Amino acid sequence: MRHGVCILPEYPWAEAQHLWRRAEELGFDHAWTYDHLVWAGLPDSPWHSTVATLTAAAMVTERIRLGTLVSSPNFRHPVTLARDVVTLDDISGGRILLGVGAGGDLDARLLGDELTRGERSRRFREFVPLLDRALREDHVTHEGTFYRTVDVRNRTPSATPLLVAADGPRAMALAVQYAEGWVTTGPASGDWAERDAVDEWWRGVADAAQRFSDAEHAAHEAWAAEAGSASRPALDRYLTLDAGGPAVLSSVEFLTDQVGRAEELGFTDVIVHWPRSADPYRADLAVLEDYVASLGRA
Repeated sequence: MRHGVCILPEYPWAEAQHLWRRAEELGFDHAWTYDHLVWAGLPDSPWHSTVATLTAAAMVTERIRLGTLVSSPNFRHPVTLARDVVTLDDISGGRILLGVGAGGDLDARLLGDELTRGERSRRFREFVPLLDRALREDHVTHEGTFYRTVDVRNRTPSATPLLVAADGPRAMALAVQYAEGWVTTGPASGDWAERDAVDEWWRGVADAAQRFSDAEHAAHEAWAAEAGSASRPALDRYLTLDAGGPAVLSSVEFLTDQVGRAEELGFTDVIVHWPRSADPYRADLAVLEDYVASLGRA
């Protein structure tokens, strides 16, 4: 099991740099940040550029992988995002993980863009293949419903892993076809005061994991049926333990139990949020440090 931590881009860099360094010192496999213009969870908080933050993080770390959790077409164009990622990957020495998702509508509304949920879903299904091409290919021309490109050059194709956040069948199919990993936050939050609520959340996670397994299996069967078509390796599976679920950093014992449950469901990677002094993600940093110490990583 690989472990990751998500550091919100709310701090001035004089403070944030120490968090990114500490994440690497603790032995985390990957560190992430949100990619929004503003986040609904902290609408009045300072909010910094994701690309600039990850660039700076790459300069003060050496080993830890760095990622977006997640970028979306609400204000990202696949071609310009690909160019940023290619450069980030070069600066970091090949340590970037590109998480993408359809996103909500808050960022889009800030730019005067009003789309229905169905339109956002269709745009995402066009966004992912074009982003994949813009990362991997040179001379990219595309004529679609939401995007048009003409002979986009890419002289430095990237092997940056593409990770797709998906809950519905169409987005899961996109992940299986184009990505190296699947990302989920599990079902929406509930009342975590009761243990039954935690079990209910895990039933939702198990259901999502099974649906993704079914999508992956169906795709592999289809590829096997095509003459000369080779199936792709099984995708990595990333679960954000505390984005919509219980407060996993309540104790080392509880966090250990939650990571174990994720592993039993076939997840390869888990992510928690860096503890904050106030909601959301209020927690004691000592719990996270003691948990990592129990793994013998620091």
